[in-house]
Amino acid sequence: QVQLVESGGDLVQAGGSLRLSCAASGSILRINVMGWYRQTPGKQRELVATMTRGGSTNYADSAKGRFTISRDNAKNTVYLQMNSLKPEDTAVYYCAAANPGWVMNSWGQGTQVTVSS
Repeated sequence: QVQLVESGGDLVQAGGSLRLSCAASGSILRINVMGWYRQTPGKQRELVATMTRGGSTNYADSAKGRFTISRDNAKNTVYLQMNSLKPEDTAVYYCAAANPGWVMNSWGQGTQVTVSS
């Protein structure tokens, strides 16, 4: 079992920046992929960015050029740096892990990001 705890969500003006953090604990040695997803009311949860154990990254088109996923192995933490935020980025952001394999099977509780215009 892997436990994921997100933090860093906040209210920010359009054009601003936020950094989300996701601290992993538990059976972390088998984590193959970690990522960030987001969800707004009435919509399906969508991919924002992922990073594999080997360091390969993948971004949603909406995140490319503005968001960066990174990790600190010493702290067992994954980050999502979000720049040039837009009102449409408003959502609950979830951290997820694939442990093991490629299907996300561990999820955090979510952190709210609100971007005002």
